[in-house]
Amino acid sequence: MSDPRVDAVAKVLVEYSVGVKPGQLVRIDGNFEGAPLLLAVYRRVLESGGNPFLDGGLEETEEAFFRLASEAQIDYVPDFLRAMVEEIDANIGVWTDANTRRLSSVDPAKQARRATANRELDERFLERAAKKELHWVGTVYPTHGVAQDAEMSLREFEDFVYGACHVEEKDPIAYWRGLSLRQKQLVDFLTPRSSVHVLGPDTDLYLSTKGRVWENCDGHENFPDGEVFTGPVEESVEGTIRFSFPACYYGREVEDVRLVFKKGKVVEARAGKNKAFLEEMLRADDGARYVGEFALGTNPGIQRFTKSTLFDEKIGGTIHLALGKGYPETGSKNSSAIHWDMVCDLRQGGRIEIDGEPFLVDGKILVE
Repeated sequence: MSDPRVDAVAKVLVEYSVGVKPGQLVRIDGNFEGAPLLLAVYRRVLESGGNPFLDGGLEETEEAFFRLASEAQIDYVPDFLRAMVEEIDANIGVWTDANTRRLSSVDPAKQARRATANRELDERFLERAAKKELHWVGTVYPTHGVAQDAEMSLREFEDFVYGACHVEEKDPIAYWRGLSLRQKQLVDFLTPRSSVHVLGPDTDLYLSTKGRVWENCDGHENFPDGEVFTGPVEESVEGTIRFSFPACYYGREVEDVRLVFKKGKVVEARAGKNKAFLEEMLRADDGARYVGEFALGTNPGIQRFTKSTLFDEKIGGTIHLALGKGYPETGSKNSSAIHWDMVCDLRQGGRIEIDGEPFLVDGKILVE
């Protein structure tokens, strides 16, 4: 029996998140573990008058690629992918992980090299998105693998996911429009201000957002959503930060990450687990050691860590930094093959000062 919440998610993604219009070309990508949602989105795109293009795959191919591909194959990016990025009007991603540890034995140097190969493609995608020439959104489809990481049964994780998506509301789209208006007030407060000081356990970090644009994340690019973010001035980041939660990336889990910044650059990096992977990613290119994103999690409906970045970076009372690539719409000038979000929990003993005034204490935002 199909879960009606799956179709409710598809409706929000198609009608609200990317707003499919008749005649538009819509890429729908994901692995076939997410088939129920892929099919629901496909049908909704057709009903909206769009032209759906299903780009589906098998999860197992990723591990096979990194195990068997030569350097030439890792570097190869076909021209038709470049053409696709130029032609699509919207992209709806369905993210699934049946086995979240499938890449644990992969050489991180190969992963960094592949990210470098795809860099031009990724940057062009974000450039078009910043210009509103294409709209994109990504969401998670619940699987046993992700549920196990979150220490939940599949049923519990499904309830968690759809609860965070608010698709059981009488009118889910109206809910997300309301959230957008509430977060706009926060963006309006932050926009004219520039100095950010983050304090917490083993954390004392300064950065500037002067002249940068704050973005309201209200379900148009991530779903569920609930954050505001910007691209800090690249060379302004100074000090230390310790990330409370494991930093998950490319199927790896790096624990107890501690970074030291000078003039915007990571000059020291430590980790309690998978330090070699962290160091390899930092060597991906010059931009990998700089911060491309600074964000505040604002979703009160997400309160527990799941090891799924889509949810964890939205936890109300947290911040996250992304090492590497920044989003052009924020004014970020940082370019990199990587974009790695790392979450710092400020709900117990954390504090943020904006322009020298208290802004957040113990995870609670003080301004209206």
